[in-house]
Amino acid sequence: MTKLLIRLFVSDSEQSNRPQVRERYGKLAGWVGVATNLLLFGIKLLVGLLFHSIAVMADAFNNLTDSASSLVTLLGFHLSAKPADAEHPYGHARIEYITGMVVSFLVIMVGFQLAQTSVGKILNPQATEFGTALLVALIVSVFLKLWQCLFYLKISRKIDSTALLASAQDSRNDALSTAAVLLGLVVSHFTGWMLDGWLGLGVAIFILIAGFRLVVETANPLLGLAPSKEMVEEIYEKILAYPGIIGLHDLNIHNYGPGRCFASVHCEVCAERNIVESHEIIDQIERDFLQDLNIHLVIHLDPVVTDDVRTNRLKIFVEELLRGIPGEITMHDFQAVWKPQDSRVIFDVVAPYRFQWSDEELKAYLTEQLKTLEPDCQPIIVVDHDDSPVRKDR
Repeated sequence: MTKLLIRLFVSDSEQSNRPQVRERYGKLAGWVGVATNLLLFGIKLLVGLLFHSIAVMADAFNNLTDSASSLVTLLGFHLSAKPADAEHPYGHARIEYITGMVVSFLVIMVGFQLAQTSVGKILNPQATEFGTALLVALIVSVFLKLWQCLFYLKISRKIDSTALLASAQDSRNDALSTAAVLLGLVVSHFTGWMLDGWLGLGVAIFILIAGFRLVVETANPLLGLAPSKEMVEEIYEKILAYPGIIGLHDLNIHNYGPGRCFASVHCEVCAERNIVESHEIIDQIERDFLQDLNIHLVIHLDPVVTDDVRTNRLKIFVEELLRGIPGEITMHDFQAVWKPQDSRVIFDVVAPYRFQWSDEELKAYLTEQLKTLEPDCQPIIVVDHDDSPVRKDR
């Protein structure tokens, strides 16, 4: 069924990384959610009125809330596809994260409502009329909600959508909620025990926990997450595959929503190489990243002297020093300026956040050691902190 819907309503469905295709997936999910939830609302409201079941009618209005959530998701995908403008130069893709947050709060609201209703039924248990139509309606609802959950999950994985992941978990919670109502009705009918309130309370607690987790998951992209290790490694490997690039460092990746990735990096090239040739390589890398990975990449070119014996000896000395310090410390931007009265060695080191030494202690140690090899050279050292890979060489 899911494949059929995708084939009918999502053209170019295999190119899910394209913004237009992604929007089609999101709109399909939104309209399917609106239609199925309205259908369930009508069925449950009718049988709830016929059999005088407050629990079933409450479940019906839960589905009506889900229709509103689907409309929010639909609107979110529509707005997030808007192109960049003067007020939002990086586009509107983060709106999708906001819609995911809205759905998360709706999940919490449903959890509180179900908990309130369940406590009321525990304090004032009431028998519910039982019939085949009621049983069939609830069973259909459980299976339709499970299908809805799998439908949302498949599309959320296809387009990497936190909003649809939230909708999938909401549908799963609804299936559990309806199953609890169904189980309570069956137990009450055959045993006379009024368990539906207790079962409803258990499901409500589960929904509340899931809702709060969803809030955290949807808030993280808004706050700004570190890029995945796989993404960082892919960028490193792709750039280093170009001729003339001998190293890179200071990679920064900024996520402005699905499909809106901006990055900057420093690429090292031989200083002896023609600057025009190096610039052409850099331009080609930037164009390829936009075309192949949809990443807006900006590259800073760092010329590195590779044929100076004195500089190379000092660089090797510093690398050995860093290897002897506990902790994964790296170095980049190593340059030496040799003048009779003003020789300087300039470089950056990157230490992990958990590194025990202070920045001043690390700089003092490196300066003291460098003076043993080049007493007249003035070290200029910058210390950065990062736990992700920041340096790659061929």
